[in-house]
Amino acid sequence: MNPQRLQFPGSDGQQLAARLDTPEGPVRAFALFAHCFTCSKDTLAASRVAQSLTAHGIAVLRFDFTGLGGSGGDFANTNFSSNVADLHAAASYLRENFQAPALLIGHSLGGAAVLSAAGGMPEVKAVVTIAAPSDPSHVVGLFQDHAARIEAEGEAEVMLAGRPFRIKRQFIDDVKEHGLLASVSKLHRALLVMHAPHDDTVAIENATHIFSVAKHPKSFISLDTADHLLTRKEDADYVADTIAAWSQRYLGIDTSRLPAAVAEEGLVRVEENHVGRYQQRVVVGPHRLVADEPVSFAGLNGGPGPYDLLLAALGACTAMTMRMYAERKGLPLEHVAVSLRHEKIHATDCADCATKEGRIDWIEREILMRGPLDASQRAALLAIAEKCPVHRTLHSEVVVRTRDAEAATGD
Repeated sequence: MNPQRLQFPGSDGQQLAARLDTPEGPVRAFALFAHCFTCSKDTLAASRVAQSLTAHGIAVLRFDFTGLGGSGGDFANTNFSSNVADLHAAASYLRENFQAPALLIGHSLGGAAVLSAAGGMPEVKAVVTIAAPSDPSHVVGLFQDHAARIEAEGEAEVMLAGRPFRIKRQFIDDVKEHGLLASVSKLHRALLVMHAPHDDTVAIENATHIFSVAKHPKSFISLDTADHLLTRKEDADYVADTIAAWSQRYLGIDTSRLPAAVAEEGLVRVEENHVGRYQQRVVVGPHRLVADEPVSFAGLNGGPGPYDLLLAALGACTAMTMRMYAERKGLPLEHVAVSLRHEKIHATDCADCATKEGRIDWIEREILMRGPLDASQRAALLAIAEKCPVHRTLHSEVVVRTRDAEAATGD
């Protein structure tokens, strides 16, 4: 999994803190996750579901609603409508910078929010609710003892999940105005309703109401003994695995076109992972790397650039070759570090270069050697560094032959 910490402007202009979890392999679809009331993007349920979904090739953006977690703004000024608006802001951010979400997932009140928001997101093909209320005003029951004071004084501080929150009358007025079931009846998206029969926060009857008014295709999955917050890892993993299997047909994922998880020995595979404009997934046997361009070149700086990887190959080969030589010769080399830098320079600036016109590639390589080495030993190690295989490849004639993979296989 490749996590990225992001920020984007919310519905009120406040910066919302977000995290995008992307799979090691190609991104098969983007999902948007809405967390529960007064929770955050980093709750156990949100993080475990997101991380598990990446194993199925689904990238997941989860974010803190305005006034919660790492996001800006005042929670007291938010309401259900602002949550829905934040979801639209998140979808717009994905649409403009990555790919529009095809899957919406909402937990508890976040489930109600995705049901309300889905109609305004044309790219969404499937919606999943986890322990969602059928009426947003259900959350008022969490602070019912303070309702009269909020009504009389306009606001009150209430304790929710052991933390104090300021609730204003406008919040109560807002949730009462939302007829969620009307939105569900007009959803026109594939719907998966997930709920635990013994959920003591949002009763199972809420799932019944949502499911009964939804049009097909719709599915219901019982979460059996799970609690409302999915605090057990096995429950969160089950939810993620079920979502991935259920959504596959609605997201148009063609598993036959997916590459093998492990490249064969001696083969390096590089392919787009569709995160940002240029990001690439690099597979070297069982190893996974990410390559990207820096932000200054319209990338996301999610990994080293192509020339960075080239320098890394030269540096690694240099250090390995020196280590092998030191061991074979019994030299007291305790540590070696290689620093490299690449740039394009004018050929006229290089007196010793054969090329006299245009620009040439210039690599500066600085080698740090530690240990009780005398001058002759240090000189020998520097000389062997010049003979590392990658160094010799860069100085020899290199032939790169390119072919069309589909034409070669007859596909």
